[in-house]
Amino acid sequence: MAFRFPFVVILAVSLLLSSSPKTPDAAAMEGNTMPLEQIRDSVIAGSWYPGSASRLQQEVEAYLRQASVKDFKGRLIALISPHAGYRYSGQVAAYAYKILERQKFSTVIVIAPSHRSYFRGVSVYDRGGYRTPLGVVPLDQEFISALKEREGRIEYVPEAHSQEHSLEIQLPFLQVLLPGFKLVPLVMGNQDFVTCQWLAEAIGDCIEKNGSALVVASSDLSHFHEYQQARKMDQVVLDKVGDLDPRGLSDSLARGKCEACGGGPMVTAMLVARRLGANNSRVLHYANSGDVTGDHSSVVGYMAAALGDDLRAKNGKNPQGHKVGVDLGLTPEEKSELLKIAQAVVECHCRGEKPPIPVVESSTLNEPRGAFVTLHKDGKLRGCIGHIRAQKPLIETIVEMAEAAAFEDPRFPPVTSEELGQLKYEISVLTPLRRIKDVKEIEVGIHGIYMKRGVSRGLLLPQVATEWGWNRTTFLEHTCTKAGLPEDAWKDKKTEIYIFSADVFSAGDL
Repeated sequence: MAFRFPFVVILAVSLLLSSSPKTPDAAAMEGNTMPLEQIRDSVIAGSWYPGSASRLQQEVEAYLRQASVKDFKGRLIALISPHAGYRYSGQVAAYAYKILERQKFSTVIVIAPSHRSYFRGVSVYDRGGYRTPLGVVPLDQEFISALKEREGRIEYVPEAHSQEHSLEIQLPFLQVLLPGFKLVPLVMGNQDFVTCQWLAEAIGDCIEKNGSALVVASSDLSHFHEYQQARKMDQVVLDKVGDLDPRGLSDSLARGKCEACGGGPMVTAMLVARRLGANNSRVLHYANSGDVTGDHSSVVGYMAAALGDDLRAKNGKNPQGHKVGVDLGLTPEEKSELLKIAQAVVECHCRGEKPPIPVVESSTLNEPRGAFVTLHKDGKLRGCIGHIRAQKPLIETIVEMAEAAAFEDPRFPPVTSEELGQLKYEISVLTPLRRIKDVKEIEVGIHGIYMKRGVSRGLLLPQVATEWGWNRTTFLEHTCTKAGLPEDAWKDKKTEIYIFSADVFSAGDL
């Protein structure tokens, strides 16, 4: 089902946020006789943003100075930025582009919606470049040629670009932050999920083949609702983007639960990001036109977001800072004893010594418990192995699993004596497995998942989902992958799904 945008709404946006006439050069571009090196001149300079280079540069830099993005770490793959006039949405957009002060790209793919003409498929401007008051943005012709080779679905549609503001308005921020970058300008005609899927596949293939590139999705959110109603609708988009859930966003838009004129570009950007290994999506800022004008009777919503490898939640804490898992009643002394035993086992093995046989008086540590021992080095996983079921006293399980995590995890070489001072130890003491029929019982931050179908098995601990910022669906998909199953195997009735929790602790928690 395609997203539908009534013409009256599109016209209203145009009248509210722009009064720029069609320039002669822009009008000429609507013909099919355009020379190969035609430069697409600005059609919104002087209205949607300043018309002089100095004023435009100063305004963009002022927005960037006022934006702040704290604790952003990892690899950036895509941004989502609004496309209203800078007076309304420029400050929100700055929160997305602020990240480019630290991350650089030579090619940027801007995916924008078509507001003024309808056509099927996707149009790519393949002439000469895009001009703004800050200069001409050259095109990445090699990337564009690779896209156009894809089944004939991506071609140049003149009317898609001639008067379209949603793509052009992203360019000054990019010109200020990425001098000399090359542009791949895409405008979507229809925005149904199938179109988003094949476009994301084409972009993903080309990025993997041609090298790193940034994807920018251009979209505003709800249009012309009362302030509180707009915020309620926009929160649906924020939640789906924050969950990195492209299908959920597409479905919510199609059902009218929310609005976004660039819904297709956002869904496509999320699909590309997931294809390229994104594990998280971060909503950086939200506001609407009522926050600028003070008129709350009829507003337009704006969001800035970043998609990529952003590992904000670490050390067994979820994004809100709460402890992952549950408290099983172990005292700090008992937890400290288990961590010391795990470390002693690994260090003795490296020295060629037999690990000491631990003797403890605690009845809790002598209870049969399943447990995992996890090793980290320089903030990265270095080994993790455990027993799911309570077959031996907890103390014995820790001894065995510490040795296995350090020397028997097939994903890593055995730990060496040179690494001992760099290892961090984490222990997860498990609750019993419980089979579920409804995946809604899974609480991210509380539960781990164990899945099996036939001979396939897979388990992920509770802290894994929070460390990677996954929602429930993504958690299930990754557990399927861990089991060697298709990522949607959790929907199959033949797949058995179990949940458990854990008391997760390391030396830094005590």
